[in-house]
Amino acid sequence: MPNRLSGKRVFITGAAQGIGLAITEVFIAEGAHVFLIDRDEALLEATAAKLKEGGAVVGYQAADIADAVAIGEAVGKAAAEIGSINALVNNAGVNVFAEPLQLADEDWDRCFDINLKGAWNCCRSVLPDMIARDGGVILNIASTHAFTIIPHTFPYPLAKHALLGMTKSLGIEYAAKNVRVNALAPGYVETQKVIDYWSSFSDPEKAKIETLKLHPGRRIATPREIALAAVFMISDECPFMNATCLTIDGGLSVLQHQ
Repeated sequence: MPNRLSGKRVFITGAAQGIGLAITEVFIAEGAHVFLIDRDEALLEATAAKLKEGGAVVGYQAADIADAVAIGEAVGKAAAEIGSINALVNNAGVNVFAEPLQLADEDWDRCFDINLKGAWNCCRSVLPDMIARDGGVILNIASTHAFTIIPHTFPYPLAKHALLGMTKSLGIEYAAKNVRVNALAPGYVETQKVIDYWSSFSDPEKAKIETLKLHPGRRIATPREIALAAVFMISDECPFMNATCLTIDGGLSVLQHQ
């Protein structure tokens, strides 16, 4: 089914690399017009230029999602460049992992400012127009950290649990306005962040193997696999899916031990 996202004008955060870039590329292939947000201005400009060379309808703005004013301005720019936003993908996030009693206040703030407040800034910037135009869809990229706990990853799971709570709350709040709000929870994904994590060990290959062994299928997801799930959730193929979360982790969160 080609052009599954035809007519979708999508605001995507953290769009210049990793899962966000994969989502952007697959969405364009499915007919969406996209507006990209990322803090890395140079990388964002290069990404947008490359996508435009392929004929995609792309707008972009370098911004920190924790800055509500900047996001409000970006949504206005998006409407002018690609049309009124009727879909949002809250993908931008940051890993903040610590032993709880060793966590600095500034790291707590950074975790929640980006992983929760930033997503809310985007939601509240696009919701009024979605409601006025009789509908839209929001997809929050959560994590299996939203319902499981790994020791020494505090406070990241708190923020992701809260993001899942916000997903459910907004989905219920605006269901009668024809706005769907859902979450997608990836497990391990082979992004540069994960590769850098493996590289932080004295034996990166061994660290990678240990990660793969955690999974029933002995592999982890590719960014494109996450993006393909996002296509379904943004599309009109699941019009009655609302206020819920789709897990895509190869069965990791179901496996008790092995």
